[in-house]
Amino acid sequence: MVQYLNNGASGFEQFKAAQTAKENNGKPKFSNVLTWVVIVALGGWLVWSWMMPGKKAAAPTPAAPEIAATQTDDLSHVPTAIVSGDLLTARVAGLRISQLQLKEYKEKKGADAPVTLLAGDREFAEFGFSGGGTTTPTAGTIWNPLKPYQNNGNVIAMTWTSPEGIEFTRTLTLTGDTVLQIKDDVKNNSKTPITLSPYARIVRADGAKNQVGVKTGGIAFANDKIDRNDWKYLIKHPQSYQTTNGFVGFTDQYWQTIVRIASPNHPTESTIPLGPGDAAVDETLRLKQRADGLYQADIAPESTTIAPGTTVTWTSAMYAGAKTPANLNAAAAAIPGITQTIDYGWFWFLARPMLWALNALVAFVGNYGVAIILFTILLRIAMWPLTKKSFTGMAAMQKMQPEMQRIQKQYANDKLRMQQEMTALYKRHGSNPMSGCLPMLIQIPIFFALYKALLISVPMRQASFLWISDLSVMDPYLILPLLMGATMWLQQHIQNSYNKMNALANDNNNPMAQTQKFMKWMPLIFTAMFAIMPAGLVLYWTVSNLFGIGQMAWIKKNKN
Repeated sequence: MVQYLNNGASGFEQFKAAQTAKENNGKPKFSNVLTWVVIVALGGWLVWSWMMPGKKAAAPTPAAPEIAATQTDDLSHVPTAIVSGDLLTARVAGLRISQLQLKEYKEKKGADAPVTLLAGDREFAEFGFSGGGTTTPTAGTIWNPLKPYQNNGNVIAMTWTSPEGIEFTRTLTLTGDTVLQIKDDVKNNSKTPITLSPYARIVRADGAKNQVGVKTGGIAFANDKIDRNDWKYLIKHPQSYQTTNGFVGFTDQYWQTIVRIASPNHPTESTIPLGPGDAAVDETLRLKQRADGLYQADIAPESTTIAPGTTVTWTSAMYAGAKTPANLNAAAAAIPGITQTIDYGWFWFLARPMLWALNALVAFVGNYGVAIILFTILLRIAMWPLTKKSFTGMAAMQKMQPEMQRIQKQYANDKLRMQQEMTALYKRHGSNPMSGCLPMLIQIPIFFALYKALLISVPMRQASFLWISDLSVMDPYLILPLLMGATMWLQQHIQNSYNKMNALANDNNNPMAQTQKFMKWMPLIFTAMFAIMPAGLVLYWTVSNLFGIGQMAWIKKNKN
């Protein structure tokens, strides 16, 4: 793609040159260079807008009571148990769940410690109750196991009875290795109705700063739409939503923790299926920074009245794991809408198949760096018709250049006649002034989609290639950015030589010459930009440059 970005001789620029040459009595126009500076700045702003869309104003908070859950700092007296599956291990202490270890991923490459979510001393997920007519269990409540806890099993069952005789029975089951299902049966053994509402909340510290193009922070699924709010925004703009069948939680670049509460129902079998099978119940979702500096995501449905002698069951779910399509598709049965939490960006229709193709290549070749190289080559081959068309159009424009310069000089004082003659010239040669720009415009979405796919690719995390130990972060030795800048300069040099642009280099009256001088700085600018970008993306760009150089050499050798 670089050759189009470096194209100083596109038909569009030739066409603009015909309209702007010889202005100001033939003096060189500084405004041409300034125009390019403005274009680059505007392009950068547009890219940032596409990747990191502006945040809307905070929605008014619906009238709903705050979660009345007691914050207990000392829970040392509460018995703990470990629930474990093939991919996930979690610590359960009464109402709270913490120390969620993702067995498949390591915190640091080469280390034994797995990635652990909600690992801080004050970080946890909590599933509790609020309401009236009875005492409800708190974080410090000691539950009675229905059978002795078996550490590293996938089921924990426990019960607690309030002073008023209300029996709470909880069964926590690890399903699908990434979803914790919490089934709460509440039986009213008293003689008066009670009103209860379950709640679920996640409390944690903020995460890493946003990677360019990946927003981290709070996430909510409300009214069938995903809303993302980064950490800094939540400090001054707490969010609240009124919805049905929603979920809320926190998302990082590769991981996320999500909680959901299904509609209440009366149990007819031992396991209540999750999903929107029962009548939807209004619920309130919140995202905020608390007074203690931690962040909280919580969900609470409307209250339910439990008549004497009856039982109501709520089934909640929590997802803790990597943001991979396979994991999220498996979790969608328990948490509808969770597949939408992967942010593929504006060009999702390109990013999704690209991510699939990359992962398929990784499974085939066994190395992510090799997969990126193969993917780049395949992509450039697929784009070959556009590449060839662009080079052919540029060659045609070069043949027209002497005649264009004659028209510019002859009609310098008659802009209308100049435009008419230029149009006639294009028509005689069967050329289009936009022929050099169209291929570049088509490839811009492809580049942004691939950029997004690489950023959200969990397999690229800690993937090594040659001297690079992790393709998801910058090259620590800056070898790839320097190589990318060198190949970009070489490609630009070969292209300018091929287009015979050197003859214009000293023509200060030609705005294309000034454009060419400005474009000479692009390899240096791009090298500085890509020095801090993920090495996987720089590898793609470098291979693309090398392949482009080969394409130009082939076209030059076989031109008529």
